[in-house]
Amino acid sequence: MTERTPITLSRFAAGDAGQWQITSIREFRGGSLPSARFLAIDSPQTGNTAWTLRGAGSNLRYTTAAERVLLQAKQEGLGRPTSTRAALLPIRKSAEWWAMAQDERRAVYERGSHLPIGLDYLPGVARKLYHSRDHGEPFDFLTWFEFAPDQETAFDHMLVRLRTCAEWEYVDREIDIRLTRVSD
Repeated sequence: MTERTPITLSRFAAGDAGQWQITSIREFRGGSLPSARFLAIDSPQTGNTAWTLRGAGSNLRYTTAAERVLLQAKQEGLGRPTSTRAALLPIRKSAEWWAMAQDERRAVYERGSHLPIGLDYLPGVARKLYHSRDHGEPFDFLTWFEFAPDQETAFDHMLVRLRTCAEWEYVDREIDIRLTRVSD
């Protein structure tokens, strides 16, 4: 029997201090979040906290082995010195989405060309997905993106394309939080 590593939830806390300055919070579907000045990730929040979101990094759930190879060949990691811009997109899917079987959700994902669209913007845009649904959080996914300032227009274009995918028909709450890294 192998031991399992305990699940660690990453913490995104908006308030008076943090590594990232919040430049905007825009609601796309459903309710928004309270405004705040900064976002602290996995660090203690000092002062007032407007909201906190949590999620666990996990395995790639809708990705085939071949797709994973494509992603690994093209995607770069987070924390690149030039990536001074970021976006946090908390997303919640509808009850209809979660009522589908895994293969049915995968079929919707494929029909929308989600992965090929994302591949078009690598390596300029780095991404990490956090799962929140199984942890009693208000969103199902927290998607964190980092990019250089000259990639922001490309990032916006990627979002426009993704939001036309069949999968987005099942999104009932989405917020776009934009950030700039705080200088040391």
